[in-house]
Amino acid sequence: MNMRIAPSLLAADFARLADEAEAVSEAADWLHVDVMDAHFVPNLTIGLPVVESLLRYSRLPMDCHLMITDPDHWAPQYAEAGARNVTIHAEAASAPIRTLRQIRAAGARAGLAFNPATAIEPYADLLPELDMVLLMTIEPGFGGQEFMDMVLPKIRRARQYIARHGGDIWLQVDGGVSEETIELCAEAGADMFVAGTAVYGAADPSAAVKSLRDLAVAAAGRA
Repeated sequence: MNMRIAPSLLAADFARLADEAEAVSEAADWLHVDVMDAHFVPNLTIGLPVVESLLRYSRLPMDCHLMITDPDHWAPQYAEAGARNVTIHAEAASAPIRTLRQIRAAGARAGLAFNPATAIEPYADLLPELDMVLLMTIEPGFGGQEFMDMVLPKIRRARQYIARHGGDIWLQVDGGVSEETIELCAEAGADMFVAGTAVYGAADPSAAVKSLRDLAVAAAGRA
């Protein structure tokens, strides 16, 4: 199982986004971009114009996580702009199957995200439409929150569903991922890790990415 690290620009310096993206380009696998609209979550970050600008400068494939109230309208546009993965929230999508198919048709991987309190079981039949499942390990909206270990059993259940389905579906965790928590997530079955403060709060972001990956690989080997 490959362990993928996606540093989150939510914890980066917004005045230097291109430089912050470059700082992890040699070590990371993806660049995670949190799009928030101050409606679905109580925070406002960046939108499509900024993502389009970043796509011109980032050497990493972009993983766009849409925490917005109308993902059915906006998600395909992020894929068309060049994002390699676009994730929508189960709680926000009105027509998830149609939207996931539109994301794929535009050439991107399609992800479905779940807040900590949202059960994954009602959505198990959607796995054929997905390239990634994202489980929030904090309440979405703000970085720097404490990891919720109550989500660990949910990660295990999601891994079981994915294993039964088969195919190349990634299991991403987002929120409070650090050197203290990444091993727990990897042991539970996650294989893609969003890390914000643990990367951009470090003196050497690139070294922090490498350290996180080493911990995840070791933990997955023990699982």
